Amino acid sequence: MATLLTAERGCPAELGASVTTDGVHFAVYSQNADEVLLCLFDPHGTRETERLRLPGREGHVRFGFAPGMREGTRYAFRARGPFDPANGHRFDISKLLVDPYAARLDRPFVYRPELAAPPSRGLDSGPFVPRAIAERFDRDATPLPFSAPGFTYELLVRGFSQSHPNVPARLRGTVAALAEPPLLDHLTSLGVDTVELMPLAAYLDERHLSALGLTNAWGYNPITHMAPDPRLAPGGFADVRRAVDALHARDIRVLLDVVLNHSGESDEWGPTICYRGLDNAVYYRHAEDDPGRLVNDTGTGNTFAADRPVVVDLWRASLRRWVEATGVDGFRYDLAPVLGRLETGFSRTAPFFSAIAEDDVLKDRIHVAEPWDIGPGGYQVGNFPPPFLEWQDRFRDDARRFWRGDSGTVGALATRLSGSADLFGTAGRRPSTGVNFLAAHDGFTLADLVAHSTKHNEANGENNRDGHNDNHSWNNGVEGASTDPAVREARGRDVRALLATLFVSRGNPMITAGDELGRTQKGNNNAYAQDNEIVWIDWRTADRELIAFVGRLAQLRREHPALSADAFLTGEKTGSGRPDVLWLREDGTEMTTGDWNDGTRHFLGLSFHAPPSDERSGTGEQAVVYLNAGRNEVLVTPPVPPGGRGLVLELRSDRPDAYPQPLDPTRPLPVAPRSVFVLVER
Repeated sequence: MATLLTAERGCPAELGASVTTDGVHFAVYSQNADEVLLCLFDPHGTRETERLRLPGREGHVRFGFAPGMREGTRYAFRARGPFDPANGHRFDISKLLVDPYAARLDRPFVYRPELAAPPSRGLDSGPFVPRAIAERFDRDATPLPFSAPGFTYELLVRGFSQSHPNVPARLRGTVAALAEPPLLDHLTSLGVDTVELMPLAAYLDERHLSALGLTNAWGYNPITHMAPDPRLAPGGFADVRRAVDALHARDIRVLLDVVLNHSGESDEWGPTICYRGLDNAVYYRHAEDDPGRLVNDTGTGNTFAADRPVVVDLWRASLRRWVEATGVDGFRYDLAPVLGRLETGFSRTAPFFSAIAEDDVLKDRIHVAEPWDIGPGGYQVGNFPPPFLEWQDRFRDDARRFWRGDSGTVGALATRLSGSADLFGTAGRRPSTGVNFLAAHDGFTLADLVAHSTKHNEANGENNRDGHNDNHSWNNGVEGASTDPAVREARGRDVRALLATLFVSRGNPMITAGDELGRTQKGNNNAYAQDNEIVWIDWRTADRELIAFVGRLAQLRREHPALSADAFLTGEKTGSGRPDVLWLREDGTEMTTGDWNDGTRHFLGLSFHAPPSDERSGTGEQAVVYLNAGRNEVLVTPPVPPGGRGLVLELRSDRPDAYPQPLDPTRPLPVAPRSVFVLVER
């Protein structure tokens, strides 16, 4: 029996497939198509059974209503129009197109040459394209109350659980594994405040990977931005919501990494599978002097025109759906300058930013920008408008350079320890605007940072040309793996010193999953194509002492306001009459201009002071931190807190098993080489 598709009772305001009690509404945007066809499939999605022209049109939205159609129907679109690449049009009726608003797909994307074949070849892509599933989803998920993300844990879902021996085999590598007690217990033991999930949206492998026998491991190549990838969440939003609920039950917030800057349709020779076939000229940004050439501000072949209303509306709807259906607490935005780029350049008042600030669901969520891309004016650290927080590559580089032993780095490190007011100290922003990190998914792991002077990306099949070259890394005398106990000890000491630096700095600290247990990628600093043991965490070889050390750092930060107050360090006196920071020489006196300008100095001391929560009670809290990046022990004279209270050595990174130890104020304190010491008032 033929399906009835009518414009009467149509709903052009609701793009995608909207399931009601008596049928399904379909609506799709296309400004330049001659017509858009709805394609229906049998219950198994193997056979295309009907093609129906969407009969209604309102503005540039084509729509129709199918009375009696049930939830679970598999569908897609085709669009008929000009194939005129020189003018930006790539309509091709032989290409099956996934709904940009699809909420669920029946299978993952797999790259096939047929997806990119020109119309002249007459190759139908239908057999190789996922079908969207029309289904309802609950909109009643509840995120946790808004808060700064705090200690953030960046997590690749597949790599995190794929090799965990205590996770059921059927769940390994999926979102569902995040609800398993062994993984939740690990996050809780670390003291994680927020988990940042790397992309979950359905993605396509880059076309060159299949020829190399590789697959995309990270997911930064999405097609549909609302539908979870069936490989990660075969149960769709329900799987994600159960995992979010389990993390919320442990008081752990959840951020989702979203890629709104480009799609997996790649460059002019890429596949036609969604946006390109519906309206290539509208969704993507094209060169002003050549409408047939895609702008490539992302390095992936295409760039969304994120200032156009249809794109802004799509992104707002996508973000709202993730929040309402799964309860995620916010988002991290990949290559976020794209979202603020107009035809004239980056703007803090771009339409996307305004849409976030005005949306009732999104305005109170956490929004974290990766504030750089490769386009013109693409480095925008410190320039994003509220409520956006920002990844902090300046912290990464300055901390690495200090611990590598570069000359003249104490001043830059002091700025990062103080909260980076040079970047975030305007318009009422605070240190919590910055997300500080030493290593992220893109780059060396923390263990590899101190074991490799150069990248080793040969496994990616690009002759080691890919990935960053300037990593500010060092190898402690041996390149790569070493069995030498002295080399291994030196590397462990450096990792702990770096981590301690991260946790005593103002701002939100972030680590990447596995860095707390010594994970290595064998020197690969661009492991996006390694869906294998290179990126899967090896839980059997986990460094349990390092795990405990990270947990101790997080605990110290939680317990001592002097180490975590959300205020820039300025050296000015607080309400209790004590300065918020003193920068210390070895003898306990304040550093001089000569000390700051001494390029050979590799030692930095500072005394934090946090005022009491009630200025009428007490004198607040003092913490003293010494960072010794030199190769020799340094004798220091710690300052004596007022009121007769002494200092306790709470942590020394060279001996992570050392217990808290009261200090004798009459004796100098030897600060070990390549270490961080943390002292607090009794």
